[in-house]
Amino acid sequence: MIRAVGLRAGAVLLLLAIWWAVAAAHIWPEVFVPAPGAVWEQLWLTSSVHEGRRGYSGYLLHEHLLVSLGRIGLGSLYGVIGGIAAGLLIGLVPTVRTLLGPLVTFVRTLPPLAYFSLLIIWFGIDEPPKIWLLFIAAMPPVAVATAEAVRGVHEDYLNAARSLGARRWQLPYRIVLPSALPEVITGIRVAVGVAYTTVVAAETVNGVPGIGGMIRDAQRYNQTDVVILGLLVIGASGLLIDTFLQFIERLLVPWRGRA
Repeated sequence: MIRAVGLRAGAVLLLLAIWWAVAAAHIWPEVFVPAPGAVWEQLWLTSSVHEGRRGYSGYLLHEHLLVSLGRIGLGSLYGVIGGIAAGLLIGLVPTVRTLLGPLVTFVRTLPPLAYFSLLIIWFGIDEPPKIWLLFIAAMPPVAVATAEAVRGVHEDYLNAARSLGARRWQLPYRIVLPSALPEVITGIRVAVGVAYTTVVAAETVNGVPGIGGMIRDAQRYNQTDVVILGLLVIGASGLLIDTFLQFIERLLVPWRGRA
């Protein structure tokens, strides 16, 4: 454990050293590669009230982050619920598999920006199109993982449950879903990651407050240090949430990798 932490810390320090060396060598203009110190300064400025200016665009950095996390959490939650329901139907009912399977694959292959403009036309420029975008991005990975896991449940489990008196309507949530849970959780982790990669696209329109909106606004004014800061914040928070999901996975499916 200590060795792993040391290796990760060493890798981070090495990347910072390379970044500092490239910036100090002035190979590219500072607008392309700002120094780590410039990004650190923006971290301080966007996290405080300085000379009458509050954070970035009137919001502190943690306020931008919390708004984005709220959007990601809500969109991911709807995506997980819809994905599990669709995956169970696709995996258990052949007719539904024929009807919904190609539709889920079709949606999964669409880039978010391809349909975001349509969502804006339908729902306006406030919160609904952002949540819908994250929902549509997060649902297919969960649906595909759930459907494949459900189809992989061994028939002996179902026969044993029937012989013990389980009703047909009890099988999906008492036998099928618990057996498929490891793959479902993997699909949830993928879905949350997809939602994270989509949040910048979701916040391109009326996205302030929000980390993606902050990045988009800073890009317009060539504030590369703010853009890099936003990317680092998204990456770090995404890493923490994925670590939390792995912890939940160990609690819910402690047998994974051992049996």
